[in-house]
Amino acid sequence: MRGSTSSWILLILIPFLLRRVVFAKIHGNPANEIMTVINNNRTSIKLPKLHDNAGLGCMALQYITECTSNCTSNGTLACKPPEIDITEVYAANCGVELPTVDSVTNHLITCSWNYLSPEEAFSKILGSDKKAGSIIHDKGNVEAGAGFNKAGRHGPYFWCLLFSSGKGNSTFVLEGGKGIEQKTGCFSGGGLTCNSGFRVLEFKLIFLMAIMFFCTFVLL
Repeated sequence: MRGSTSSWILLILIPFLLRRVVFAKIHGNPANEIMTVINNNRTSIKLPKLHDNAGLGCMALQYITECTSNCTSNGTLACKPPEIDITEVYAANCGVELPTVDSVTNHLITCSWNYLSPEEAFSKILGSDKKAGSIIHDKGNVEAGAGFNKAGRHGPYFWCLLFSSGKGNSTFVLEGGKGIEQKTGCFSGGGLTCNSGFRVLEFKLIFLMAIMFFCTFVLL
């Protein structure tokens, strides 16, 4: 009787547990998705969409690498790399063609110890920086790029946005259309998915499914 009861409890819990793990896995490219959220926000108040620039997105991902040790336990971030590094260091590390480097007018960055959806991350950025709204809605911004990464196996997660008044396709151009491959995280402006740092979740999902099916078989 106990085995039968345990089996039913386990069978009831399986969908819930799988749902938690599946939602923990990161799909696609969250950096592309947050740019969609930003542009939807702009168009909702009759502002033009920002050009999603892959060069700026890669530089935003580089910006994150300077801040991975600065996220506090409550998810606040105090990180200000030298402004000159954005165009002189990050652009070079991404393989941005030097003649196409333009000025970066503003940047926004936030972190969280739990994964946030792009919509949640956008809300957190708005709430964590008093100037965020005016930066996102600035009519002088023509293009932007987003970077997303996770520091280490257990987080935290970082989101960074760079803005420019450049000329769309002619500024921050990546060499060969791809630039220098980034080993972790992902950036907007292309179809690339997040390339590392998140595969452990896929293994956990497979492992959890195997354990639950085994237990179900034994109990039944």
